[in-house]
Amino acid sequence: MENMLRSFIRDVPDFPEPGVIFKDITPALGDAGALVDIVEALAAPYVNEGITKVAGIESRGFILAAPVAMALGAGFVPLRKPGKLPYEVVREEYSLEYGTDALEMHVDAVDATDRVLVVDDVIATGGTAAAAARLLNRPGAHIVGMVVMVELTFLNGRAALNGLPMRALVTYGD
Repeated sequence: MENMLRSFIRDVPDFPEPGVIFKDITPALGDAGALVDIVEALAAPYVNEGITKVAGIESRGFILAAPVAMALGAGFVPLRKPGKLPYEVVREEYSLEYGTDALEMHVDAVDATDRVLVVDDVIATGGTAAAAARLLNRPGAHIVGMVVMVELTFLNGRAALNGLPMRALVTYGD
């Protein structure tokens, strides 16, 4: 799986700013067979975990989380940037290199009976993923784990997750 994914992920130098090499997953998403394989690989470890909700982090996490939710027979919970959800929300702010950002979800999206899987495309420094976990923990949901397509291990994002189990389909090191 990892070699197949690497063949579909392209490096885009100097995006979104000079010195950054962006891992572009859109070629993998654009290939029907690869997309099916990715969704199956993301969902497979959680088939027998009693997942009731799959939370997707805006925005590319949505692309993967919704079909993972379908594969697991679970509901989908969008974790969005501020001001994008139409109903009453709870918010979790987090630090960025230069400032702060936030994630929001509807107040009734999850509760203490839910077993949640968090899905995103990439984990880098882990700030957004950690904020997602804190947000889902507020109403008492049990986060079973997090799964991503790509992990940039040199940025040590797992450390921000405070022991939350995480899986990645492909990793890029130093």
